[in-house]
Amino acid sequence: MNVRTLFLPALIALLAVGCNSEDQLRRVEQEVGDLKLEVFKLRQQAEDGNKRAEAEQKAAQEARDQDRRFQADLQQSLRQVQDTTRVLNNRLNSLPRGGTRMVAETQPTAQASEDERAFNAAVLDYNRGNYPLAAEGLNHFLRDYPQSAKRPDALFFLGLSHYNQKAYDKAQMAFDRIIKDHAASPQFLPAKLKRAQCFLKQGLKPAAVKAFRELVDGFSGSAEARTAQQELSDLGL
Repeated sequence: MNVRTLFLPALIALLAVGCNSEDQLRRVEQEVGDLKLEVFKLRQQAEDGNKRAEAEQKAAQEARDQDRRFQADLQQSLRQVQDTTRVLNNRLNSLPRGGTRMVAETQPTAQASEDERAFNAAVLDYNRGNYPLAAEGLNHFLRDYPQSAKRPDALFFLGLSHYNQKAYDKAQMAFDRIIKDHAASPQFLPAKLKRAQCFLKQGLKPAAVKAFRELVDGFSGSAEARTAQQELSDLGL
């Protein structure tokens, strides 16, 4: 409400009655004081209303951002499930065909190679959520079997083990090794995505944005590119 509009009746009253007596003057001054108080209340109400509107808009935006983040995390979780399933399928393929249940349970170690057994044991710890033990087993595997075909998978699970422990610098190093040494591996794109997310978790926003854009521009159509685009959207880019 316009302040002049509120004070106008008081000014008209002042002109109408004049200032012939002190009582009349005090009465007009009281009315003016009451109007000032009313103006103050109205202003306060307007400010409170604006604050509530801003809070509601912020809450709605946070809800939208949270939903987008959930979708991106869900896609990444599905990727990890696929990786784990592939490892389990490899283990099943190593079991002997036919025979009794007892044979199937007691002979897989004889059929699997030594490096496969070491790798599968570490992945089993990862699947159980024992990330420190999984990381230790995977580091031993990488040290003892430098020529193993499962090296890219071991590096990826090592990165995930560190990532789930919030050791993002160590996770980034594992993903970097995949990108540098195993560009032909199926883990190459997942490693590029997780490395970009490691940058973001470490507060290295420019590096993260660059890495996400590399995926979007260079590998469009891939699941990793879609997740990277969602990450950029969450960053307001």
